[in-house]
Amino acid sequence: MVMSVDTELLRALSDPLRLRIVTLLARETLCTTHLVEETGARQTNLSNHLKVLRDAGVVDTEPCGRFTYYRLKPEALETLSAQFADLAATARANADVKRSC
Repeated sequence: MVMSVDTELLRALSDPLRLRIVTLLARETLCTTHLVEETGARQTNLSNHLKVLRDAGVVDTEPCGRFTYYRLKPEALETLSAQFADLAATARANADVKRSC
């Protein structure tokens, strides 16, 4: 069983704007212009958040002319989900384990 969660991935998803971006990208592949329209964030701020998501392996990029499209990588979320499921299973299995003081 996995005993820890990918902290870089969790940190990348912990910001409300990044979580909003991930939610939007789950529905469709979008370019920065679309994401600016959908979130109301400034383009420079959005680009910084997208870099964090790219570095954490949450999104892929696809150049298209002068635009860059972003696509969610579902396997990153599946990995995190599996890590949390393992933690939950460990907690269930050890519910009666108590360390003496």
